[in-house]
Amino acid sequence: METGWVRELRECVVVTGMVLRAAPSGEGDRRLVMLTRERGRITVFARGARRPGSPFLAACRPFSFGTYRLYEGRDAYNLQGAEITAYFEELSADIGRACYGSYFLEVAEYFSRENLDGTELLTLVYQSLRALLKESIPDELVRRIFELKTMVLNGEYTELPPLPVSDSACYTWEYVTAAPLGKLYTFTVTAEVLAEFGRCVDEAKRRFLPHHFRSLDILEAVAGP
Repeated sequence: METGWVRELRECVVVTGMVLRAAPSGEGDRRLVMLTRERGRITVFARGARRPGSPFLAACRPFSFGTYRLYEGRDAYNLQGAEITAYFEELSADIGRACYGSYFLEVAEYFSRENLDGTELLTLVYQSLRALLKESIPDELVRRIFELKTMVLNGEYTELPPLPVSDSACYTWEYVTAAPLGKLYTFTVTAEVLAEFGRCVDEAKRRFLPHHFRSLDILEAVAGP
């Protein structure tokens, strides 16, 4: 006899995406929130993913990025298989960078929408996680670029910095708002300019993003405000 969830299955779909959040479900399953290129934010159930030896174990970790084969159900998807191209395991080995990465995932979950193209936001998250692994760019600069560019993608920002700043900080703001995603993390700034830039991003968040992110509390406790 078919179970209820099997009867709900409609078709197999292939998506490129990243696991934003994973939580236990039932006795041995996992419930995933994913950001995908093709369908935006989706909910995926991985049957048996918490059981020893499950082939889904690694594919269900947050930060896992790759191609996922899914069966489409009435209200969610069910995982059939996955080919992971990036686990970002280096982030897990560094508590500070892991906090930055977790914050990026929470922001992406907040901004993403179901059944809408998620290509730009997914690309931004992926590039930002890669930037965290670079020694040549400060983690805090990666965060500020990510925050501003996320607001830009969502149409919530000012063309010029919302506070009076130096020419260098103004140029940084203008560059981030206009640069293609692949060129965002190609520069660095002095500590003074980063502080100015950060204050402007905070002001933009105050105006356009009145949402409290719990992962940011953890990040600032670990890395400092």
